[in-house]
Amino acid sequence: MSSPLADLIRPKKLDEVVGQTHLIGKGKPLRRIIESGHIPNMIFYGPSGTGKTTVARIIAENTNMSLHKLNGTSASISDIKDIISEIGTFAGADGILLYLDEIQYFNKKQQQSLLEYIENGDITLIASTTENPYFAVFNAVISRSTVFEFKPPKADETEKAVLRAFTIMSERNNVKYELEDGVIRHIAVSCGGDVRKAVNTVELSIVAGEIFPDFVKITMDTVSSLAQRSNMKYDRDGDQHYDNLSALQKSIRGSDENAALHYAARLMTAGDIISLSRRLLVIASEDVGLAYPNAVTIVKSCVDSALQLGLPEARIPLAQAIILLATAPKSNSAYEAINLAMADVEQGLATDFPRCLQNKHFDGDDVQIKGQFYKYPHDYPDHWVKQQYMPDGLKNKIYYKYGDNKQEQSAKAYWNKIKE
Repeated sequence: MSSPLADLIRPKKLDEVVGQTHLIGKGKPLRRIIESGHIPNMIFYGPSGTGKTTVARIIAENTNMSLHKLNGTSASISDIKDIISEIGTFAGADGILLYLDEIQYFNKKQQQSLLEYIENGDITLIASTTENPYFAVFNAVISRSTVFEFKPPKADETEKAVLRAFTIMSERNNVKYELEDGVIRHIAVSCGGDVRKAVNTVELSIVAGEIFPDFVKITMDTVSSLAQRSNMKYDRDGDQHYDNLSALQKSIRGSDENAALHYAARLMTAGDIISLSRRLLVIASEDVGLAYPNAVTIVKSCVDSALQLGLPEARIPLAQAIILLATAPKSNSAYEAINLAMADVEQGLATDFPRCLQNKHFDGDDVQIKGQFYKYPHDYPDHWVKQQYMPDGLKNKIYYKYGDNKQEQSAKAYWNKIKE
């Protein structure tokens, strides 16, 4: 069985790796480390298809160490013991290099079993993960390793890999491939920074190409159908999910409706209108709040409509809610106020209640001045009367500060006039 194209074109040198110039460009830190020959314990962090495994293989091939590869999804403690058993033997005389892919799937016990050996240098660990290592990897392993972040290459960089893939397949199959204008660019863009996915699309497009006597034609229609949705990197429990929601909220908070629509489109393309709806409801109160109190009502109606309609129609009321929130005046005064109030409660400042607010009508013998003395505000002009509502320990404490928007300033002026 022939090897996948992605393995055939896998770079053998650092200069052939697509992207990651911030790590392996001339004079960059990881490149200097690799060229020095003194390989420390390292963790490669980044999305799939960004070159983590490729760089690890290049490192391994440029050392004399005994190379072992494990995958966190399938490896066991016994696999680790087999590697440890090489320590001090002829096979491991030049050192042992362990490449551990998807380390986040190793449980705590499995990760701990390596600690002693990576600390004393018997085993050099190069681990890779698609999840934030500071959450997914045991702290003791992190503290003994250097983390390098791999980033999705730009489309211009990915184009080089796509062109190289077509060239290699042409030489391998002794077939000329005629590419319609825009094919290479479309594959590079649609892969969403996943070079492996781009190369796989090349391989599929060759199989699905239109066969002519002297060449095979690869059309835009062919690659469009093969690459559709391939740019979506989405995992509802992973970094991409939370990064997307964070980007959405920050775009709305920053009043950039176009960016907000983009991030919402990613969620909807992935079919996740639940997370989108929940976040929009939060934004309505956290970021728009009292500057436009009706926003939460309108957003709730849009969300209810979207959940009843389902996709694809749900995109319409959700877009309405997004644009409303992004273009509305902003205030986080309610959000800040409740945070301050909760901080006092959590610090143990939830003391007794003022007597006038208690739900009881009889005082004990220990109370000298008996009576509740509650003043009913509706019995007074403007439905307001001065009395103590805060507990004694928090008397005169202020949590809420009026925002500088029209709505809250109007309320401030109203109450200043009455209370003064």
